[in-house]
Amino acid sequence: MKRLLLSGIAFATLVMSTRAGTIKKDKTSVSLYLAVDTSNVKGSFNELFLNSVTGSNGARLNAHAVSYVQDFMLKNKKEMDVLKSWGHNYFNIMDGILNEYALPTELKYLAVIESQLKPTAVSWAGAAGPWQLMPSTARLLGLKVGHKIDERKDYRKSTRAAAKYLKGLYSEYGDWLLVIAAYNGGEANVNRAIKKSQSRNFWNLQYYLPSESRNHVKKFIGTEYSFEGQGSVTTLTREEAGDQLSGSSMYVFARKINRDEEAMAKTMAVSGKYFSTVISKYIQMDMDEFNRYNPDFDKVMEGENNCYDLKLPEDKMDLFVSNKYQILNESVQQLQLN
Repeated sequence: MKRLLLSGIAFATLVMSTRAGTIKKDKTSVSLYLAVDTSNVKGSFNELFLNSVTGSNGARLNAHAVSYVQDFMLKNKKEMDVLKSWGHNYFNIMDGILNEYALPTELKYLAVIESQLKPTAVSWAGAAGPWQLMPSTARLLGLKVGHKIDERKDYRKSTRAAAKYLKGLYSEYGDWLLVIAAYNGGEANVNRAIKKSQSRNFWNLQYYLPSESRNHVKKFIGTEYSFEGQGSVTTLTREEAGDQLSGSSMYVFARKINRDEEAMAKTMAVSGKYFSTVISKYIQMDMDEFNRYNPDFDKVMEGENNCYDLKLPEDKMDLFVSNKYQILNESVQQLQLN
């Protein structure tokens, strides 16, 4: 008998059966640790799936999504396998562009449920291309849309446009599940659901959304689990991500800097009792500017995982490095006074 935590969901014909186990469950998430008898290779996909809802990165599948995602993966296995076989090069293109915009690369799976990665895909409403952008939205994002040229069908150009749109939505909601709902059904529907439910938690407000948008979010989660074998920051609510993942999984996507600023900035991992106001004083940087580059800095540094990828303009980073120990000493003194 071996005690195993199966981290990654496999579509194997042979699955392991369980003899005993304990379920740890709260209102929003579920993780299952079971004693697996590897000598008797029988059982069901259900047992394997439930044993895998906690990924190696710490992301746990929300209890409300378990049944849907399990059914989605079983029903769409062949389709996902086909996409895995021919979509590799397109995913590489999308990964590179999403990285440029400091976005989670898992967002590429949105293009899978939007269009199955097909540049020729056109919806009944007129959305087109791998990211299914509407003509008006595409033009606002800088794409040419006409009879002769439709840049929505260009993988690189449409991915850049989608990245801009997704980054803007995240600035508004700070929650990837709400971003995906808004990408599908529009901000008005999400804002209405937030108002009616008095909640910004997708699992609380989902039934105030149009059914298409509600299911779109769940399809995205199911698709990510199909490809990755686990979830990530993009399959969690903001609250879940804050509880389950490191602080960097949240703040890195909340930076309000443009591509030029990103390119000219330097990054350094810092840990310890650094305090934002002290850093700002030594590097001669306005606090609003510092927070734009480094959102939630003090909050993260006060937590258990007090490590932060500090990002600053090059000249400011040079000042930080030159005064690092003085900054730390004064930060500790200020924190003691507080």
